[in-house]
Amino acid sequence: MAEYQQMEMPEFPANGKRIIISVIIGIFVLIFLWKSSVTIGAGEAGVLFKTFGEGVENRTYTEGFHLIAPWNKMITMEVRQQQVMEKMAVLSSNGLEISVDVSVWHQPDFVKLPLLYQEKGIDYVERVVRPAIRSATRSVIGRYTPEEIYSSKRDVIQEEINIETKKVLDKQHVQLNEVLVRDIMLPPTIKTAIENKLKQEQESLEYEFKLEKAKKEAERQRIDAEGKAKANQILSASLTDKILQEKGIEATLELAKSPNTKVVVVGGGKDGLPLILGNN
Repeated sequence: MAEYQQMEMPEFPANGKRIIISVIIGIFVLIFLWKSSVTIGAGEAGVLFKTFGEGVENRTYTEGFHLIAPWNKMITMEVRQQQVMEKMAVLSSNGLEISVDVSVWHQPDFVKLPLLYQEKGIDYVERVVRPAIRSATRSVIGRYTPEEIYSSKRDVIQEEINIETKKVLDKQHVQLNEVLVRDIMLPPTIKTAIENKLKQEQESLEYEFKLEKAKKEAERQRIDAEGKAKANQILSASLTDKILQEKGIEATLELAKSPNTKVVVVGGGKDGLPLILGNN
């Protein structure tokens, strides 16, 4: 029994210890690299949160591979252009409810991405973009009547919504690229009434155009007739008997040159005009 108590455990080989230590170190290195390596995909950017430092670092990380401390966290956000579609009911200037369908093209301000994440978070679209477009659309539509919205103000409305939305988003670190008003829907009864009114206005304008055209044609004919009458008066006043006799002689002599003429008697006609006698 005493001999059994004095027995010692065999020593572990030195090489085995080194292998175990190397494996443990290797595992720690792999864990460190796994926790420290971050890959940011195409169309994305990163924001680094330092757990034991200043919090959100004021730097935007570009796409690609990055090494960070394992206790820090890299938050990736999409920075390519995105689309938000919003369909809402708004009121016109006279209180009529109108349905508007709007699309907004936007993307985060790349340089200010850390501020956007710090102040608004990843879901900034719901917190900032949608409320901004809703507010701007209601404000702009409320300035116009249904007739203006339906007929000729759509482009103006779209531009004004774009301006109003941009004012808000610029302060929220979001870049607004475009606002598109895809559709504006009026109640069927109002739409029919506006179409009938526009049709009547068009017919009235067409009738006025025809009247104006007829007046101008009548004026043209009157001026033309007056001109012809004045010309005839001037011509009649200038045609004396001697001038007529001279013109008659000239015309008769021209006729005498014809090969069919036989005899020309000068002064034989009435008023002393020449006569042409004999034809082949």
